[in-house]
Amino acid sequence: MIINDEGYIINLCRHGEKSLILTILTKEHGKMVGYVKNCLNKKSLGVYQQGNQIRVEAYARVEENMWNFHIELIQANAANFITDPKKLAVLSSFCALCKDTMPESQNVENLYLCVENFFNFINEDNWLTHYCYFEFYLMSFLGISLDLEKCAVTGSYDNLKYVSPKSGKAVCEEIGFPYRQQLYKYPQFILDKNYHPQQEEMKNLLEMTGFFLHKNFFRTHYLKFPTNRATLLESLDLE
Repeated sequence: MIINDEGYIINLCRHGEKSLILTILTKEHGKMVGYVKNCLNKKSLGVYQQGNQIRVEAYARVEENMWNFHIELIQANAANFITDPKKLAVLSSFCALCKDTMPESQNVENLYLCVENFFNFINEDNWLTHYCYFEFYLMSFLGISLDLEKCAVTGSYDNLKYVSPKSGKAVCEEIGFPYRQQLYKYPQFILDKNYHPQQEEMKNLLEMTGFFLHKNFFRTHYLKFPTNRATLLESLDLE
């Protein structure tokens, strides 16, 4: 079996002195794990870095075997992160979430656009916005459904301001205001497809997505929440 695809490197693990076990997130085949033989040398040092966009030819004798990868570099994205501590922290969180949440060989087509936008716009002023969209739609991909259409208490479609951490449902301002310290802020900028939100809006969004990812995926699957994601807001220091 031979597969040709493109994607992003999300994890690397040494295998012996010169080889790697590589995890990549691909466009058409989702997460793939494979072996790259004798790849660690001076010539290819810049190829095998987290975040790099690559073209992969994957080969396996039978479906149950680990893939053997042949890798070609498309874009050296790692250079866009390495000199910026905040961007590097976000890349580490992104890679950890992809590695730990996504099943192997499952199509991620709907989510992949968010992944591409995250890397393609990393040098824009609103680069963090695209990571926020990734986490929000990652929840949907994982089956973590938020009911944001109407207020869970009144049924009103107007003035939605909060999200309940217990139910994942929207709450209008008149009902939620007395309990605002226990509720998450409504992610209006995501629903409006606004790519230039305020920093506080992104902070609120990441607080909410982090909570639901932890509660509704990692905890239910008895997995440890990635440290790189758990400390992300501290690294970003958003006002």
